Amino acid sequence: MANQNISFVVAAVAITTLSVAVSAQNPWNNPGMAGVALKAPEAGPPASALRHTLTGIWNAGRDGIGARGQKPAPLTPWGEALGKTHHSGDGIRMVPVEQIDDPLSMMGDPAGFPRNLLFELRPFQIVQAPNQVLMLYMFEKRWRVIWTDGRELPKDPDPRWYGYSVGHWEDDFTFVVNTVGTDERTWLDNAGNPHSNDLKVEERYHRVSGDLMELTVTLDDPKAYTMPWVARDKLQLRLLPPDTDLMEMIPSASEAAAVKKQIK
Repeated sequence: MANQNISFVVAAVAITTLSVAVSAQNPWNNPGMAGVALKAPEAGPPASALRHTLTGIWNAGRDGIGARGQKPAPLTPWGEALGKTHHSGDGIRMVPVEQIDDPLSMMGDPAGFPRNLLFELRPFQIVQAPNQVLMLYMFEKRWRVIWTDGRELPKDPDPRWYGYSVGHWEDDFTFVVNTVGTDERTWLDNAGNPHSNDLKVEERYHRVSGDLMELTVTLDDPKAYTMPWVARDKLQLRLLPPDTDLMEMIPSASEAAAVKKQIK
């Protein structure tokens, strides 16, 4: 099992894989930015200035990090069969550590979408451009493009690690993102919950106040689940100071291989 003097990136991979026991051995694995001295955000702007505005660095804290996430809907026979091939480090598919086959931690594959929202939602930054919204994630140092130019989702997209996303403003303070084209090789969480390439994801970002936003994530995958289900239900996101310097957390294939050698 990975120990305390393992390198930073190896620790990142091990944390993703080895469940609570390994997490306890790696003190850097703080929830969100816990343990890091941060200045309190300044007083927020008036409500009128927040319309159609999500820009900033947001943090879900401890609630953003969890192996199991919300209880999923019942699986279809197809989903059940796929789930049985997933040997996880936590949850109902948990196996001895040497048998874990999590593609993220054991092979260094990307976490993919929406796992980056459901398992390791560390601090992330939102940048708004005229025709798109960019989501920049601390975990894995990944980024997503959400198109806001009115285009439709592709009808038959090639699978992508992070899908294909479009967004629109439902009202002045609620931004809705719809995503298709996810890659079914990825897991939904550390418990190995599966999904198919047909998965449709809806994210709702509701700006409550200057420093508070709520995120709701709904999954609709009739190939894998018998009904749509809510994987994040009004998860609270807090605005961090604009000069926050986010740490680097990048798993890699070589580091994953090093971890596997240590846990055999």
